Amino acid sequence: MTYTQNFTVVGDSLALSAIVAVIPILYFFWALAAKRMKGYLAGLTTLLIALMLAVIAFGMPTQMAIMSATHGAVYGVLPIGWIIISSVFLYKLTVKTGQFDIIRNSVVSLTEDRRLQALLVAFSFGAFLEGAAGFGAPVAISAALLVGLGFNPLYAAGLCLIANTAPVAFGAIGAPIIALEGPTGISAMEISKMVGRQLPFLSVVIPFYLIVIMAGFKKAFEVMPAILVTGITFAVTQFLSSNFLGPELPDILSALVSLLALAVFLKFWKPKTIFRFSAEQEMAATLAVNEPSGHKPSYTGGQIFKAWSPFLVLTGVISLWGIPTIKQALTGHYEGTNVVLSTINSIGHAFSFIPNVPLLNNKVINAAGETIPAFYKLELLGAAGTAVLIATIITKYIVKISWKGWIVTFGETLNELKFPIITIASVVGYAYVTNSSGMSTSMGMVLAKTGFLFPFFSPILGWLGVFITGSDTSANLLFGNMQKVTATSIGMDPVLAVAANSSGGVTGKMISPQSIAVACAAVGLAGKESDLFRFTIKHSIILVIIVGIMTYLQNGVLSWMIP
Repeated sequence: MTYTQNFTVVGDSLALSAIVAVIPILYFFWALAAKRMKGYLAGLTTLLIALMLAVIAFGMPTQMAIMSATHGAVYGVLPIGWIIISSVFLYKLTVKTGQFDIIRNSVVSLTEDRRLQALLVAFSFGAFLEGAAGFGAPVAISAALLVGLGFNPLYAAGLCLIANTAPVAFGAIGAPIIALEGPTGISAMEISKMVGRQLPFLSVVIPFYLIVIMAGFKKAFEVMPAILVTGITFAVTQFLSSNFLGPELPDILSALVSLLALAVFLKFWKPKTIFRFSAEQEMAATLAVNEPSGHKPSYTGGQIFKAWSPFLVLTGVISLWGIPTIKQALTGHYEGTNVVLSTINSIGHAFSFIPNVPLLNNKVINAAGETIPAFYKLELLGAAGTAVLIATIITKYIVKISWKGWIVTFGETLNELKFPIITIASVVGYAYVTNSSGMSTSMGMVLAKTGFLFPFFSPILGWLGVFITGSDTSANLLFGNMQKVTATSIGMDPVLAVAANSSGGVTGKMISPQSIAVACAAVGLAGKESDLFRFTIKHSIILVIIVGIMTYLQNGVLSWMIP
């Protein structure tokens, strides 16, 4: 049995079919924003609605729709859920062993100002983790760090999701950009150049935007020097690296430059007043260390280095996992002659399981008449979550926790994250059902028919793709070629359209169900996904409109910016 995707299922009307396809999205918005439903319930019911529409409206065989849901659910657990579990586990180890108190003190020694801490942790450090690992690790770890510093959990999660806008397009060693080269045939370097001529404008704005959300315009202007140092150093490095080095390093380099620049700047400049959240004003004197005496402990450089070591180890291991040849070996796909890599390849192959998805593999026929392969991709050793787990094993010896304590902490982490993992599995399952049934393509084709306004809607297509899939890489694979074909048909430069898909997609990351679930899990707000969604949705819409206007202008009066 095969299934041929049909994009005009309602009266041969693409528009009406797209309206049917958008029902699960509208339901999910309603469930979280209006009904304030718990995330896992919203995810499961959205998946159920998508399955019903795929079968009843789009004519997909029931068993194929169900297997598509399992395909997505497995991907939601590995690699995405696995990253969250191991990342939160690493953070909990530092808390249990008292090392996080030292980390907190070291950040506070730079600045006790909440605005500047958000720039350091949410924006710069989060961008570094995005560049090295991607998926949920940046938001999970940076949000947990902010909570440990004393931030309100909802604020910490929301700020980290919004801050994550700047680096997403170049995340995971450039994976979203590199992924576009295959389906579009456009050089990854050319796409990197174009994205590098769009996102730096957002990168300059995001630090200021973050502080305005936190404290308002007046308080934001009080730290404008620090905001400018952070945003400008990040944006300039992002532009230069994306245009002259390629898509792999912009996030890592930009994050390091902005982090170091701000840290050095704060040695010579301090804001006139220290900003804290209103609930903290009465305990301002003891906020940093939570000691009634107000005494601030002094830690040696060695103690501070030890406390940060788990995250330094994390960075090193994840960066190692991201090197292309090593990643190939870890997943059992290395074909070179290096003895060490060949040995790792053998181990990686033994821990890689890529079975066909029964009843689905090569059974779905897309618009081009091609069958779509479907595999459960269980590359255990090569998963980024495994890299983080290895960091936790090394951390066990650094922080000197017993194996019993290590195992107990891991068990506590699993118990805390059971509902967020259900949420992630269900919403990724929804994404896969939407894609395999043709529902997402129906929505995309409607936006592609907006004619001369398409340059404005081009980023919105990427935004929709990331909302559905939770990944800029997946959204680029989903809509990248459609962007190219549509742009060519209306006389728009296809490089601009393809890049806009990625640039617009970054603004959808903060509202994607997967990201919301990850952020809530990291800060202990499981079940409060609706509150976080309400916090981020307006900012997501504002930012995608900005990218849409920018793309529209670059297609016309600013066409000289296209490489």
